[in-house]
Amino acid sequence: MSAQEPGLVYLITGGCGFLGQHLLRVLLEKESNLKEIRLFDKLSDPSLQNHSTERVKVVVIQGDITDSQCVLDACRGADLVIHAASLVDVWHRVPEKTIHAVNVGGTENVINACVELGIQHLVYTSSMEVVGPNVKGDHFVRGDEDTPYKIFHEMPYPKSKAEAEKLVLEANGTKLNGGGILYTCALRPTGIYGENHQLMKDFYQMGVRTGGWLIRGVPQDTEHGRVYAGNVAWMHLLAARALREHPETLGGEVYFCYDDSPYKSYEDFNMQFLSAFNFRSVRVPLWFLWFQAYVNDMLHWVLKPVCNFTPLLNRYTLAVASTSFTVSSDKALRHFQYRPLYDWEQCRARTQKWVDTFPLGTSAKEA
Repeated sequence: MSAQEPGLVYLITGGCGFLGQHLLRVLLEKESNLKEIRLFDKLSDPSLQNHSTERVKVVVIQGDITDSQCVLDACRGADLVIHAASLVDVWHRVPEKTIHAVNVGGTENVINACVELGIQHLVYTSSMEVVGPNVKGDHFVRGDEDTPYKIFHEMPYPKSKAEAEKLVLEANGTKLNGGGILYTCALRPTGIYGENHQLMKDFYQMGVRTGGWLIRGVPQDTEHGRVYAGNVAWMHLLAARALREHPETLGGEVYFCYDDSPYKSYEDFNMQFLSAFNFRSVRVPLWFLWFQAYVNDMLHWVLKPVCNFTPLLNRYTLAVASTSFTVSSDKALRHFQYRPLYDWEQCRARTQKWVDTFPLGTSAKEA
């Protein structure tokens, strides 16, 4: 199908979520050949239909990704699927069986729907955590898709994303009902941030609960590659377009997704947006954080019969936070000319505008 041919229908699974809403905005602004964008989500937001334009109709579909018939019905008539629906949990808040059902079973449902309905193009939102950081603390600095790395999956979330990504890539080349071939690719964003990002809000709320004090202990030379959600959405748009036009190049391929955001630790990166709240830092030795992480993990299992104790700090989240992990998006540049849509100054300004809507905590008022 030519890039100039109008009237395409895109389905976004997880379309009402954090990334889904950024995808909607970027598609409406930058993709000229759409007639309909469907947002499929279990937690639907009907108000998103108000973003419809004279040219593009936005349709919100409530449904469960684990329900194969729901997925099939939502996909009917679509030309391309962006499969962004995912259950993210690295705190033991959700049973492993549920995570697998959503992330792996849901992906199987999407692939099967594409095959049954003859949908030729599928873009999968994977994650850097398919690769790492691993719990052994092995650094991955300026790595690409071919860089060797010792992958160790203990948490259900990265384990399920790795399995789902494998299913998507292996589905490339599958024969479809009614003729045609399924072409697939997968994108691996690093730590996503931006407007409406819940983890940044959690970081802020933690500071408010402690009266403005934040415990920090991650080594200051730790580097993470953070990527703005609008640029992740832009890469999805470019990948979807290129997958239609050059399936022989993108089919079966995986791409890291990063932009020009500065390399910093998660703590330092978040703090640059929260300076107005005058949070004060208490730096503790890294060994103390590891000790606390082990205690938290032990308390989680001991208290499991009574309550679900799931603090933000555990051995896995500390390993991720204290291990440098930065990637290169050169392959995406080579294969489909990906360059960030928003530069760092724009990313920072957009995110800061949202953060500035947070209520001032007690510590900020007193400062």
